[in-house]
Amino acid sequence: QVQLVESGGGLVQPGGSLRLSCAASGSILSANAMGWYRQAPGKQRELVARISTGGNTYYADSVKGRFTISRDNAKNTVYLQMNSLRSEDTAVYYCNAVRALTGRPFLDWGQGTQVTVSS
Repeated sequence: QVQLVESGGGLVQPGGSLRLSCAASGSILSANAMGWYRQAPGKQRELVARISTGGNTYYADSVKGRFTISRDNAKNTVYLQMNSLRSEDTAVYYCNAVRALTGRPFLDWGQGTQVTVSS
């Protein structure tokens, strides 16, 4: 059973930065595209950023230019650097592997990491 463990969340002021990490067991990370998702209270989970096995990236319009996704296959870890944070970025952030054909996440969700942007 592959496990995903997200970390790095916290409380930050508007305009601040955080770097999230997602550690995956086994070789799942190196073999698949990986995505960061978030779910705010009362809202559906949404895709924030995705990175292919080759390093190609996709960002939701709401985070483009502020967030950067990266991966370190040797460490089985994917990162999300978040800059210029806004209150609307407040959410629980999750990572998951993404099927190439469907673009959908396919692993059991981890516990996520809470990001709260507030003054």
